[in-house]
Amino acid sequence: MAQNKRGKKYQDALKQVDNNKSYSVEEAVELVKKIDFAKFDATVEVVFNLDVDTKQADQQLRGAVVLPNGTGKDQKVVVFAKGDKAKEAEEAGADVVGEADLAEKIQNGWLDFDVAIATPDMMAQVGRLGRVLGPKGLMPNPKTGTVTMDVKKAVSDSKSGKVTYRTDRDGNVAVIIGKSSFDADKLVGNFKTIEDLIVKNRPASVKGSYITNLSISTTFGPGVKVDIDSF
Repeated sequence: MAQNKRGKKYQDALKQVDNNKSYSVEEAVELVKKIDFAKFDATVEVVFNLDVDTKQADQQLRGAVVLPNGTGKDQKVVVFAKGDKAKEAEEAGADVVGEADLAEKIQNGWLDFDVAIATPDMMAQVGRLGRVLGPKGLMPNPKTGTVTMDVKKAVSDSKSGKVTYRTDRDGNVAVIIGKSSFDADKLVGNFKTIEDLIVKNRPASVKGSYITNLSISTTFGPGVKVDIDSF
């Protein structure tokens, strides 16, 4: 959407952002909180633009991390498991636990959840849901810790602020770091956890520049550019 097509509140917020400046992380967080105009507790997101070739398998980033200060979102978690593992998942606080019954429910269009976890022995059934779960980013995957025998930890992590990240085809990585109601230092702490992970997982085959652009924004607010040399 072109900026001149945005509403008055967006335009007013945009006027408070110096587009010729790259802000420190702390400054950017304070600014996005200040200019947020949503009538609800908006999500705060960071977007890294990476100089990677996502056509190369070794230059694709994907993983998960538990944010130290949570996400501010109550995650609804479903678990594909049976027997003792199903019981573990229920005791850990999973919202829905099932086997073929859960798979059928999802196949019929039910997607009222945020995270799907599965034990390895259930992946034959879950794999058939790829066309349903894949486009929604809900497919369990070992790289994000959602295909595991340790369902207790997986459910606990998901409930306590775990976020997943992956590069899109343009080399962008977008990750939630909290809510606009969070104290600035908590948002900065979450940001630094993500930033450390992105830097640590720099593909060995990437030479020269890596993080080429970085911005923080709220759900409806304009992006605030972060100085990539400030951290």
